[in-house]
Amino acid sequence: MKAFAIKKYSKKDMLQLVDVPIPDVKDNDILVEIHASGLNLLDSKIKTGEFKLILPYKLPIILGHDVAGAVIKVGKNVTKFKVGDEVYSRVSDFRIGTLAEFIAIDEKDVAMKPKNISMEEAASIPLVALTAWQALIEKGDLKKGQKIFIQAGSGGVGTIAIQLAKHLGATVATTASEKSFEFLKNLGADVLIDYKTQDFESLLKDYDLVLNSQDTKTLEKSLNVLKTEGKAISISGPPTADLAIERGAPWFVKIILNLISTGIRKKAKKQNVGYEFLFMRAEGKQLSQITKLIESNIIKPVVDKVFPFEKTNEALAYVESGRAKGKVVVKVK
Repeated sequence: MKAFAIKKYSKKDMLQLVDVPIPDVKDNDILVEIHASGLNLLDSKIKTGEFKLILPYKLPIILGHDVAGAVIKVGKNVTKFKVGDEVYSRVSDFRIGTLAEFIAIDEKDVAMKPKNISMEEAASIPLVALTAWQALIEKGDLKKGQKIFIQAGSGGVGTIAIQLAKHLGATVATTASEKSFEFLKNLGADVLIDYKTQDFESLLKDYDLVLNSQDTKTLEKSLNVLKTEGKAISISGPPTADLAIERGAPWFVKIILNLISTGIRKKAKKQNVGYEFLFMRAEGKQLSQITKLIESNIIKPVVDKVFPFEKTNEALAYVESGRAKGKVVVKVK
């Protein structure tokens, strides 16, 4: 099969189109013929080696975390899926490789594709929707009547998080450029802040939850908009030692992450607010819940551009540019 891979970590090198064998199917796996693959900044960060401490991949590797496609083979222990099923998934770490024609995935990481959307739209969903779910519901425990500040509302995570927060009954504030305001209002944003001309810190107060996806300086400012015992959840760092424990990383990684996050944890403690880092995980059961929300038209995918498979490098460059409104998808079949 054809696939896009990296042989070494690099900021400059492009992904290489390679010919590799179709993956073996383990007892709990399904083999999926890939129709579309969603791209994420995580793919770029893995390519440059930014996460090699936490995700020590053995190179070469095929990149790609999000997939939509059809089941063409099932392992002997598989019970949830059969040949012909249309599925989607954010595949597990260390089993990535959706920028290819086929992939073997553990069935626990897979859900049935929502019936009311295309393969390309389905491929845009898993990583960002699971991130929003794990941040707002699992870690944030967001309740009806609470207030949440979601940074970068027009990004991949932002567009889904706004819709999920509205479904949960929260008031939603977000930052974006003014040209995105109408679009974000339609997704459910209540308070719109132009990041180019306005300072969110002086406009927001007594928020229950912040979803941070920006730099540490923005995160520090975000602590000031929280009420006492509110919580900031960051998906862009700095990671805490909890991540090393969750990932079973070596002891020295725990020490490094503890040092990296000392400043923000101290600031949060001083202001009597919480701070947590979220590195989302693959989770088929949660994705099945998300399928129901999509099929009920509560959450709608937001796809900026679809690139053909041979233009995967251009697609990744577009993701890295930060200009995408919603998600960037590669059409494989």
